[in-house]
Amino acid sequence: MASLKYLWSNRVQFKLFSKAFFKSWAKRLLTLSELIQNNRRRNKLIKNGASISHTAEIGIVTIKGRKDNLSIGDFSTLGKVEIALHDKVSIGKNVCINDGVIILSASHDVSDSLWSHKKAPISIGDYSWIATNAIILPGVTVGKGAVVGAGAVVSKNVADYSIVIGNPAQEIRKNRTTILNYNPCEFLATNNAWLK
Repeated sequence: MASLKYLWSNRVQFKLFSKAFFKSWAKRLLTLSELIQNNRRRNKLIKNGASISHTAEIGIVTIKGRKDNLSIGDFSTLGKVEIALHDKVSIGKNVCINDGVIILSASHDVSDSLWSHKKAPISIGDYSWIATNAIILPGVTVGKGAVVGAGAVVSKNVADYSIVIGNPAQEIRKNRTTILNYNPCEFLATNNAWLK
């Protein structure tokens, strides 16, 4: 979750003792433990070398490998995500990565008789949306504003504002709008009580 200091300074303020005031504070109290847990997760990753914005939302993630290979930009949100950090994984600003997504920065060379390990960096552009249970393979760049459909297996780069689906992921004809100005973190229940 966004840092408590940030949330407090940007909180929604209601008329004192109004119905909205009590509803907002009840929600803040009910979600406080989740907020604290998510902040602890982010702080632990940062302490171990990751570069994560204080406004990024880190859900229940499983991150293996060198934490200094991870960077996450402002207002990006990760659900229950699994990331293998054999190489750099860069996640831009305002990115939404849903539950069940797996990001793999390494694999094995099936054409090598020794089945050698090969790794490559992964880059996910600003305003991208990686939907539930998608898999991002080593060396992939997901462009700005791109959408990776649920369950897609992405082994090749995804162009800016394009939409890919399937296994292997294929681009569909429809493109996403190029005018994007939202904050995926605002949709999270814990932040709805805090942010304007």
